[in-house]
Amino acid sequence: MDEEDDLWKQFLEQDDDLTVPSQVLSDSYLVGFVIANIVGLRYYSGTINGRELVGLVREPLNPFDPNAIKVLNTRSVQVGHIERAAASVLAPLLDSRIISTVEAIVPKPPPRGRNPYRLPCQIHIFALPDAIPTVQCAVADGGLQLFTLDDQEFALSESVIVKEGASRNKAKERRKIDEIFALVGKDGKGIEPYEPPSDVIISELFPHQKEGLGWLVSRENSRDLPPFWEEEDGVFLNVLTNYQTSERPEPLRGGIFADDMGLGKTLTLLALIASNMPGNGVDSSSVEDVGSSFGDRKRKSSMKRAVSSRKKRKAVVDNDGNTDSKTEALGPKATLIVCPSSVLSTWITQLEEHTKLGALRVYLYHGERSKEVEVLLRHDIVLTTYKTVALDFSSSRSPLKEIEWLRVILDEAHVIKNFASQQTKAVVDLKAERRWVVTGTPIQNSSYDLFSLMAFLRFEPFSIKSYWQSLIQRPLDQGSSSGISRLQALMASISLRRMKESQNGSKRLVGLPPKTVETCLVELSSEEREQYEKIETEAKSTLREYINANTILRNYSTVLHIILRLRQICNSVALCPSDLKLLLSSDIIEDVSNNPDLLNKLSSMLQDGDDFDCPVCLSPPTKTIITCCAHIFCQTCIFKTLKTLNPRCPICRHPLSKSDLFSALPPKSPDENLKQSSGIPISSKLLALLNLLSSTMQKPSMKSVVFSQFRKMLILLEEPLKAAGFRVLRLDGSMSMKKRMEVINEFGSNKMNSPTVLLASLKSAGAGINLTAASRVFLVEPWWNPAVEEQAMDRVHRIGQREEVKVVRLIVRDSIEERIMELQERKKKLAGGIFAKKNAKEQREMRVDDIRTMLRL
Repeated sequence: MDEEDDLWKQFLEQDDDLTVPSQVLSDSYLVGFVIANIVGLRYYSGTINGRELVGLVREPLNPFDPNAIKVLNTRSVQVGHIERAAASVLAPLLDSRIISTVEAIVPKPPPRGRNPYRLPCQIHIFALPDAIPTVQCAVADGGLQLFTLDDQEFALSESVIVKEGASRNKAKERRKIDEIFALVGKDGKGIEPYEPPSDVIISELFPHQKEGLGWLVSRENSRDLPPFWEEEDGVFLNVLTNYQTSERPEPLRGGIFADDMGLGKTLTLLALIASNMPGNGVDSSSVEDVGSSFGDRKRKSSMKRAVSSRKKRKAVVDNDGNTDSKTEALGPKATLIVCPSSVLSTWITQLEEHTKLGALRVYLYHGERSKEVEVLLRHDIVLTTYKTVALDFSSSRSPLKEIEWLRVILDEAHVIKNFASQQTKAVVDLKAERRWVVTGTPIQNSSYDLFSLMAFLRFEPFSIKSYWQSLIQRPLDQGSSSGISRLQALMASISLRRMKESQNGSKRLVGLPPKTVETCLVELSSEEREQYEKIETEAKSTLREYINANTILRNYSTVLHIILRLRQICNSVALCPSDLKLLLSSDIIEDVSNNPDLLNKLSSMLQDGDDFDCPVCLSPPTKTIITCCAHIFCQTCIFKTLKTLNPRCPICRHPLSKSDLFSALPPKSPDENLKQSSGIPISSKLLALLNLLSSTMQKPSMKSVVFSQFRKMLILLEEPLKAAGFRVLRLDGSMSMKKRMEVINEFGSNKMNSPTVLLASLKSAGAGINLTAASRVFLVEPWWNPAVEEQAMDRVHRIGQREEVKVVRLIVRDSIEERIMELQERKKKLAGGIFAKKNAKEQREMRVDDIRTMLRL
């Protein structure tokens, strides 16, 4: 892997599956293909009926063969395994990431009327250019024949996707697939508004919420074939993969609800739960579906068939909220809502404000909770968190796993964008009739963020990684002109996205007051500038050595530390220790086992900032482990790595064993008494913030939210703000859910002498909560990902806001913060699809230039 590319991936939080990072995919080349047999067909229910693409999935914990590679058809049903001889060659290459990815196709259907013991398939191998000789040697040594692009036999390749990237007829083949995508979502129908039941929902919905509700209800009651399916003479064909079946595919009852932040998605979803409950009399035949069929021609045929005759439970709710135990038949009734812990309070508040008391029975599955299935099924809504679902799935007995839910709603669903994380795998495995992804930022970093959402929705074939990579990701990464149009067609078929205002800002979807965003440039004092320049000079010298020696990845933690300290100096010298130079020496970072002081300093570094995530699960580390090569992981994540055949550090590929892992020091409680009286003068940024906040004191009722990524900075701000006359509250990740709710409620109070300033952690308060009591937002420092900042702003600028909202970014002039702002702009273009216009080489060069620009190298 290109070391600078991987470093850049970590900087910008490219949250891809650890085994196949998107940067590797974009720079990979087709090495060739091998022919291998699929075996064990008689032991699995999956079938192959034509010339079809199949999915290959590594199965390292298979008790019969640690090299196992299972084969899935387009319905995600297992067909068999790759024969042992071929798997023993390919598996080590995949595990070591020498091979970026593999794709397979069955070139010929099995003989009619026969159930073969084995079935040949072509496995196409992709790798980075530097790894191609290694792959060729390993395949040859393993006794397999590799057909390369230079071989005459390469014409045997049957893969349309491979031809798309490698053959002379690629334009013709690509056009064929693009014509298929062009048919998706072209039904021409608008969204019909829908009124929720007034005996449950007591609030009046805005027009856009009624339209959103109509879209949600229509999708849940759809009778259409899923996108990319056709029917002819009772046979159903997936036109992308050539999979055929006589069994009608189930409609895709769900999708991505991606309205802009602050448009009232939570209330709309509560209206959906109330409107579309079993036994409520909703006639699915009277509700039109919008955009989920494969073209108008196939709509007429698919609408003639009924989808299901499943019996449904009739829930009778009396005035006290008690459910009658008499039911016609047990069937899915309850809705499971999964959200971050910081958002639980929002759902509870919305239920209290917008639903009739007792009309919906709600169970909070969090903390002390029942393990009885019957208890959960007696409720209409079960509220839980991603962390709780992940913990439950690791236990042997979990009601969440046993229940087939009527619907599962993932709120703030962008948190599952890393498919390798435990919480993502847990929610994907939930059983449900209807599945909803809810997020105002479905793409935070790259289009690869969407793969986990497809896996949860079980949108075939895109829920299988190999199909996603070949049909969507690779055309995008290679700069194909068709890549972005495919992604747009795909999203149009399953998602609803409305913005608060049009692109030019002239038309607003809802009557919200305007929001303005300003940048306040801060000049450092002469002492602060001297300290900043000193550390930046040392940092530049060290990084030049890493770049010249090609050892950036090996010294990854040092690089992160340099970035962190430069950012903290911009806030206050008090945040940065004076002994930074120890961590800037390139000859001692290699092995922390020989340097206990260095291990302690790395542990201390973790406690200084809220922005350090485990690079595997991309969440704040739990039971933090530091490897001998100075990389930081969750204990659970790195232990899984040790179970592989050739355990190596996921960052630098250094060989690892259990003796190479070290526990970080237990986190110290925040220093509540950290004050400016330590002899360090008030920082320039703090003075600028105090000046900006002083203008709000002219209006006693005006409230402000101050966001920072550093908990120590929030603590540092408290005393000076209180001394200036502000009534201050703090909200950060160290607080329990109960404490957070108390802080939010207290801040939202309009009583006399209520708090006027909320000091909030960007990660803990940046999503899912309502802070409309405030009308001023201050971002103390910039964050890599602009979507995170947008979420923080929209905690204030959302439905319920009555005042004009003013957002101020505090940026130190001529510092790393200005360069981070430049990177933000590039991230916005990335999320907007402009990255698809560049080829892989241009993207790689841009990333290298950005790394140097950030530190003025």
